[in-house]
Amino acid sequence: MGVIYILIIVSLFVAIVFLGVFFLAVKNGQFEDSETPAMRILFNDVVARKKE
Repeated sequence: MGVIYILIIVSLFVAIVFLGVFFLAVKNGQFEDSETPAMRILFNDVVARKKE
């Protein structure tokens, strides 16, 4: 039964660490622009056609 208490404490510690890393990434702007990287190749193609 003691092992269950240790596993609960360890899992809560790991969850808190991951939550802290997530908030740190959000604070640093990691997730601000999620649309542009997926569409970047389309924007480059349009720019290349305008130059020709």
